[in-house]
Amino acid sequence: MSAATTAVPAAAEAARGTRRRAPLSDRRRQEARLGLLLASPAIVVLLAVVGYPILQAVWDSLFNYKLTNPDARSFVGLGNYGLILSDPIWWQALGVTVLITVVTVVVELVLGFALALVMNNALGALRPGLRTAILIPYAIITVVSAFAFRFMFDLTSGFVNAWLPFVGDDTDWFASFGTAVTVISISEIWKTTPFISLLLLSGLAQVPGELQEAAKVDGATWWQRMRRVTIPNMKAAIMVALLFRTLDAFRIFDNIFIMTNGAAGTESVSFLAYRQTIQRLEIGIGSAVSVLLTIAVALIALMFVKGFKVNLAASTRAGR
Repeated sequence: MSAATTAVPAAAEAARGTRRRAPLSDRRRQEARLGLLLASPAIVVLLAVVGYPILQAVWDSLFNYKLTNPDARSFVGLGNYGLILSDPIWWQALGVTVLITVVTVVVELVLGFALALVMNNALGALRPGLRTAILIPYAIITVVSAFAFRFMFDLTSGFVNAWLPFVGDDTDWFASFGTAVTVISISEIWKTTPFISLLLLSGLAQVPGELQEAAKVDGATWWQRMRRVTIPNMKAAIMVALLFRTLDAFRIFDNIFIMTNGAAGTESVSFLAYRQTIQRLEIGIGSAVSVLLTIAVALIALMFVKGFKVNLAASTRAGR
């Protein structure tokens, strides 16, 4: 058979494959247009509610603007950013923010994964009640939980020192940086670990049971099944949990405001923006700090999305 004779059926098969794929491509384009059309009202509202304040903050950050003397407003360009980035207070606040974020997110990921495993393997009758009990801390308002931890660790009214005799009755947890950050981190971990466990539980539900059974038949240990089957198949859920929780932890404000009010070197970036804008009425400097915080959050989100390299759309289709 000649090459020309062989090429004809191949070309015909390719043409049929193209015709078969064309309607699928058209359908996906139609679905994309429909999705954009349905989401457009929410996008417009989001741009109005979120986009306008961000643009206003960027604009205000370019001025030397104090509410105590609004008539003396003057354009300084990027001068506010240069002033902030050259100030040790900014770098200290950034360091505190990164420290609390890393510690809380890592601990929450470990504890949340353990809780997700418990909820996933719980007996049918116990599963609803167990999930409800685990989610109770997350349902409590952050300010309320922060006040609770403040009173628990308070030198005079708290009971933690009495329960932990090795620390001493005269230990003031909020007087030094190390102990204050420890209490703040514990309150964050207690409050938001259920959120991590809930997201990871949804990831565990997407792990195919056939793969687990096949791994057992092949003699894989529990740790081998966890490392080679469970975790790779819930990579998307892990990425979403880490992304959402890291972005939330990086903007920590409530616990610091309630417990220390920024004392003992516990000032975060969000608290620095609050102090400049609300307490000192430095609108220009405070807006610049807020813009830098927004840029940092965007970079963190980009780092997670690019680092994990997870196709969320494909993962969603696979879970259906």
